[in-house]
Amino acid sequence: MSTPFANLVANGVDMTGRRLHIAIAGAGPAGLAAALYLKRDGHRVTVYERFEVPKPLGSGLILQPTGLTVLDNLGLLGDIRELGSRIDRLYGADARSGRTVLDVRYDARPGGRFGVAVHRAALFGVLYRAALREGIEIVTGAELEMADIGEHVMLADASGRSMGPFDLVIDASGARSRLRQNAGLGGRPMPLAYGAFWASLDWRGAGFDEHALTQRYSRASVMVGVLPIGRAETNGRNMAAFFWSLKPAHVAQVQAAGLDAWKARVAELWPACRAYLDQIADFDQLTLARYGHQTLAKPAARRLAIIGDAAHSTSPQLGQGANMALLDAAALAYALRRGSDVEDALDAYVRARRWHVRLFQMLSSAFTPFYQSDSLAFPFLRDGLVASVAKIPPAPQLLASIVAGTLIDPFGPAGLRETDWSKLEAEIGANVLA
Repeated sequence: MSTPFANLVANGVDMTGRRLHIAIAGAGPAGLAAALYLKRDGHRVTVYERFEVPKPLGSGLILQPTGLTVLDNLGLLGDIRELGSRIDRLYGADARSGRTVLDVRYDARPGGRFGVAVHRAALFGVLYRAALREGIEIVTGAELEMADIGEHVMLADASGRSMGPFDLVIDASGARSRLRQNAGLGGRPMPLAYGAFWASLDWRGAGFDEHALTQRYSRASVMVGVLPIGRAETNGRNMAAFFWSLKPAHVAQVQAAGLDAWKARVAELWPACRAYLDQIADFDQLTLARYGHQTLAKPAARRLAIIGDAAHSTSPQLGQGANMALLDAAALAYALRRGSDVEDALDAYVRARRWHVRLFQMLSSAFTPFYQSDSLAFPFLRDGLVASVAKIPPAPQLLASIVAGTLIDPFGPAGLRETDWSKLEAEIGANVLA
């Protein structure tokens, strides 16, 4: 059930009755979604991207009902569903005993919710093509670093090139944003001890659920996962995101021991993974992801809004990163639509996202030690007490809401109405039969 946002009401003007000239730093999901909303609202939008050719970074992710609702609101849900893989369950087991440690099902809550796992290239492609169709200006090779903020904003990139003036600047340039740092709104995120090797590989279904994120754990120091992520492009092959958690500080040690030694260790813990390990011929096929935690107390300043990972970054344990970024974009556009002026709108944006962001940042931080840490106590509790309690109502319903990103309402404050999943499924079924 896709309702193009262009059909919704929006005047796209500030209190003076003129269009805003808005600069957006970063052509990732947050920046592109914000650009689409604001261009459709009638504003003049310029996106600045540090790469010479805009491109995605990373392997796979799960679009939760929150992020999917934003894409539906933008009229892009059909495009992303065509590429992605439906996810109904998150399942994890102890690698040695086989005991179930994690089993979260979206259908534990009524409403027919599900996730869609995608290659990051698929999500980027859907948003980027939509931006090009809208005629949004995208300037490449420009990493914004400095903002001179007065009645208007002048920007400078890493080369010293000046740009502007702008009525509003949106920083969507990621966790290591220089623009945010130089504006005095926060430095680099606090590094987390554990990161992960990631690889995008051909999907091998034997022994794996094509509608689930499946994981194996050895205490909290080792986590192996396989996520079906559909296709990066319409005519592409079906793929899986394969990941192995480790400390970035240990990467050199792992590489020195050799690829075969690492493969043997993974296969010992999870023999079915050989179908994926056999596709890895070199460590160069593995991308090291580093994680950090930071939550800005106020993701805005005068004529400057911070969205996505630039405003809040954390570990990927709850899979909320891209979804929170899409919600930020929707909430900011909604606030600008309703605000009496730019500053009033920025205050409304901060209020709209405050509690949802803080809650899920706290939850992610709390869950991380159970799955990525050197602790012996946390995995003991996870595998014993927590795994047992998680089966007793209302725990399954709470876990489903946490994974879906809906433990508290994220939709109303962002001016959204959650997608009607049951109606969507009926429409899809009718189309298939036709």
